Amino acid sequence: MSLGQKVLVVDQMHDSIHEVLRSIGFECSYRPTITRQEIIQILPDYVGLIIRSKTSVDHGLILKAGNLKFIGRAGAGVDNIDVDLLAKKNIQLFNAPEANRDAVGEHGVGMLLNLLNKLRIADKEVRSYHWDRESNRGHELKNKVVGIFGFGFMGSAFAEKLRGFDCEIIAYDKYKKGYTSEINYAKEVDINDFKRRTEILSIHIPLTFETSNLFDYDFLSSFQNLKYLINMARGEVLSLTGLNKILCTGNLSGAALDVLENEKLHTLTSEEKKTYQSLFDHQQTLFSPHVAGWTYESHKRINHVLTKKISEIKF
Repeated sequence: MSLGQKVLVVDQMHDSIHEVLRSIGFECSYRPTITRQEIIQILPDYVGLIIRSKTSVDHGLILKAGNLKFIGRAGAGVDNIDVDLLAKKNIQLFNAPEANRDAVGEHGVGMLLNLLNKLRIADKEVRSYHWDRESNRGHELKNKVVGIFGFGFMGSAFAEKLRGFDCEIIAYDKYKKGYTSEINYAKEVDINDFKRRTEILSIHIPLTFETSNLFDYDFLSSFQNLKYLINMARGEVLSLTGLNKILCTGNLSGAALDVLENEKLHTLTSEEKKTYQSLFDHQQTLFSPHVAGWTYESHKRINHVLTKKISEIKF
């Protein structure tokens, strides 16, 4: 691979991105504050483009990318990328779910233990000089049935982190078979068994046309023993209206969300604000701002995962 081939980085990355790209023969142009129009103007000068979630790679962008050979997605999800168009244009796509799977797994465990032990509520009460042991009594994770919906990099990582808690882990993945055959800490089940047995649901599926709003009120209500829900995947796969409704009925004990349907909180409609406020006011809800996979360690690791994949490109 000849030196001097240029890669445009248009979102925030760890500082090591310059060094790791240079090590495989690429010149890095780091422009995290660049506008979309500026990207379109200068993209013909680059063979590679590295993005995060803020940059949409669609028809309008790709048509201007005459020399583009690859796109690197610094993270797991590719819902902001027109994958079919890239394939037609023979532009290779790389993402890096291996880089933040451990971060997501650990974050999920933290959120789950927080919910089961009412830590947010207890902390707030103690800070207010209110000492109430009985109402803050928690539940143990041991012997609970944790259902993992989607057993890719993130779902399997969460399962791995749960191994030491002596809970029962079941998994459902529509597009995989035999994926738990070589492990002894998770069991593959069909959708009916999954809905019947799951007590704690953790969602780990990509956002697609098929999965958009999949977890609505009717779907959630079809679970027979569901008590807690965690979503660290994409906000749009879970209807917050449906979640709010099932929480208000008392059929769900708690929910932990790292992602929301609309994460641009300043753009919420009046109806969205009502739903969000109801969820915020609920005693047993927990939120984080889409940071499950965004640790200091994963931030740096993403660079190495992407560049390893890019280095194997055959031009």
